[in-house]
Amino acid sequence: MEEIQYRRYFLRLSYDGTNFCGWQFQKNNESVQESIEKVLTLLCKSPQKILGCGRTDTGVHADDFYAHWDYPFALPDKLLMKMNSLLSRSVAIKEIFEVPREAHARFDATVRKYHYFIHIHKNPFKRLYSFEYLYHALNYEMMQKVATKLLDFNEFLPLIKLDKEHKKTKCTLYTSELIQLSETEWRYEVSANRFLHNMVRRIVGTMLLVGRDKLSFDEFVESMEAQTEMKYIQLAPSNGLHLVDITYPFLSEKQTEILL
Repeated sequence: MEEIQYRRYFLRLSYDGTNFCGWQFQKNNESVQESIEKVLTLLCKSPQKILGCGRTDTGVHADDFYAHWDYPFALPDKLLMKMNSLLSRSVAIKEIFEVPREAHARFDATVRKYHYFIHIHKNPFKRLYSFEYLYHALNYEMMQKVATKLLDFNEFLPLIKLDKEHKKTKCTLYTSELIQLSETEWRYEVSANRFLHNMVRRIVGTMLLVGRDKLSFDEFVESMEAQTEMKYIQLAPSNGLHLVDITYPFLSEKQTEILL
């Protein structure tokens, strides 16, 4: 019997994570992965599975996200248009394109970039996508000092929720910067080769503690250098976090037809 030859495709997408339990499938909760797989299964008339470039927590958004998917036949006509018509308004498929069979959405990504948004005046139009941090004065210079200091480390045990199965604490930060967008709005930008569980939200929570003088900069540095638990831990809410960019070396020169 002739072996079926699968072709590998990348899906490039974005999603509003407000009403999802995150990217990855979870029993009894709606995930982005599950919603896309249901639509692909319907359109392809057979069960379909996809694998994402990483996980995002409940409520986290993705401005740019990739997943890969193997399929042995010619793709259904106008697949991208049909997927977008069936998916909820919270998910948008931007591109579908073929990649080399060995390409991997998760393991081939070399840089991941996140933005975390904070605003300090009540704003009903930002509340789902930015942390509304009211009533507390913040020392932004000290917060930026924390952001800059993080670039000196490649072990982040004090700033992560340790995975019981994969006890990884290392990653390489490429950028870490707090940027003022207006008198009432700020954006933390961070990029790395990988991110660990809850890492960006704990970084932002720590910056806010230092900015409020609840945790001193010296205490922060001491914990990071010794890789011990900090005096206080604060997890910033998920709604302010956005995955904004994924880098794949082989896509920087991709010459492939976008399948519409």
